[in-house]
Amino acid sequence: MTAAGFDRADRAASALRARLGDFVPEALLVLGSGLGYLADEVKDALPVPYDALPGFPVSTAPGHMGRFVFGELAGRRVMVMQGRFHGYEGYGMDEVALPLYTAARLGASAMLVTNAAGAVNTVFSPGDIMLITDHLKLFGDSPLRGPNPPGHDRFPDMTFCYTPALLTVARQAADALGIPLREGVYMYFPGPQYETPAEIRAARALGADAVGMSTVPEVIAARHAGLDVLGFSLLCNMAAGVSGQPLSEGEVLDAAAAARPVFSRLVLRCLAQV
Repeated sequence: MTAAGFDRADRAASALRARLGDFVPEALLVLGSGLGYLADEVKDALPVPYDALPGFPVSTAPGHMGRFVFGELAGRRVMVMQGRFHGYEGYGMDEVALPLYTAARLGASAMLVTNAAGAVNTVFSPGDIMLITDHLKLFGDSPLRGPNPPGHDRFPDMTFCYTPALLTVARQAADALGIPLREGVYMYFPGPQYETPAEIRAARALGADAVGMSTVPEVIAARHAGLDVLGFSLLCNMAAGVSGQPLSEGEVLDAAAAARPVFSRLVLRCLAQV
């Protein structure tokens, strides 16, 4: 993160405090492609478009509304990202990580992150929910590249980037709700093109169970900022070459809409215990 990036996070947090008064978010909820509907359930909602904040980028990806929503959800004070930023939109890692550092400056202590992903593990099926237990990132820049601010580790440990206690919360929540829960490793690809069948075979050989174009840079930044992390992938399709069918953005959004009732129940149950 560059010095300018941290300055943008400070300015954005100051602008938000002026709107929020004494409201301090407990958790940041990051919603992936087609999953922004959870923000519509926030009570006493205060929406803040990204373009209303100094130095903030805007979301351009399909299915991403492009705003924060502050309020109460599942009994928690939340800061919801209804749309995120991706490197493939032309943004640098500073900009992708900006909301995480902003949330930390506002007082959030945890992040619950979701994404729409392609299934690499052939045992999995479209519509499955995968608890992210680890990730692979072999491509692209790091959100931590650049000056390191006081109070942050220069070389943060990533052994437990997905907080073990929150993994337990997710497993117990899924069991209580009777929701089948897959578990696995999410691999980050920068996109925006979908992966080739050869890349998917390589990902499988490396231990990936699902692939996508988000989440990992945010998780790295969240851990650097001291936030606990819980992550879910909604498996919207089989990855390239698995089914022999071409991939499309439409099927991702359709799968997200179909999974709405089950996915919402699981996320809200977990959020209540974060």
